[in-house]
Amino acid sequence: MKNIIQNIRRELKQNIDLNYKKGTVNFFKEPIKPYVVRSKAVHKIALKYFNEINNNWFKKRLFPRSFKKSSKIKKDFFTLCEELLKSNYHEEAIIVFIWTEKLVNNFDLADFKIFENWLVNYVNNWAKCDAFCTHTINYFVQNYPAIIPEIKSWANSKNRWLRRAAAVSFIPTPKNKLRDIFWVARKLLQDKDDLVQKGYGWMLKCTAENHQKEVFAFVMKNKKEMKRTALRYAIEKMPKGLKQRAME
Repeated sequence: MKNIIQNIRRELKQNIDLNYKKGTVNFFKEPIKPYVVRSKAVHKIALKYFNEINNNWFKKRLFPRSFKKSSKIKKDFFTLCEELLKSNYHEEAIIVFIWTEKLVNNFDLADFKIFENWLVNYVNNWAKCDAFCTHTINYFVQNYPAIIPEIKSWANSKNRWLRRAAAVSFIPTPKNKLRDIFWVARKLLQDKDDLVQKGYGWMLKCTAENHQKEVFAFVMKNKKEMKRTALRYAIEKMPKGLKQRAME
């Protein structure tokens, strides 16, 4: 495990692109801790070491569904991920979330608490939040409806990233979950944080791809209370006529 972490960090340092630094830092309102490695290179490194872990630990089987949470392989994998997350380097977190995305079909409800703890302790910018929630957490939304009340409860958190996560975890839109989606949107309707506003606005925009009528009705009903940033996101891909009515 130690060698894998050392090798990942070595390759990240070898791929630092200082010309990319200004744009990276300016892309976030909050302070971040980057190596300043371009996304394409980060993905390449993530996949390289995912394959190495798979070959050496999983014997090309990944996580068999029969593994229990206490199994050594899964425990070691989570420990490895957490060591990378603890560094707070942006790229190391993205590598972890690429790995968990590739393994989503092998996680079960017992693993959710670990991922929730990662959100609380290690997610501290919108890119980490979105990379993690729209894949790994969304898997639980899609496949374990019993966990949805817990995800919805994040909308009440003082942690801005948990509040954003309450929305973006519904991207891609799960089937038959409009009631939950609109519940989250109503809860965040007047949130003062623009990154939370953008998060639930994005959730509504994605929902509108297949439920335009319902999302438009929600917007029209709530537009006087809805923050302008969220409203613009929600109607972004709607026909011009509907946009004009929503913005009146």
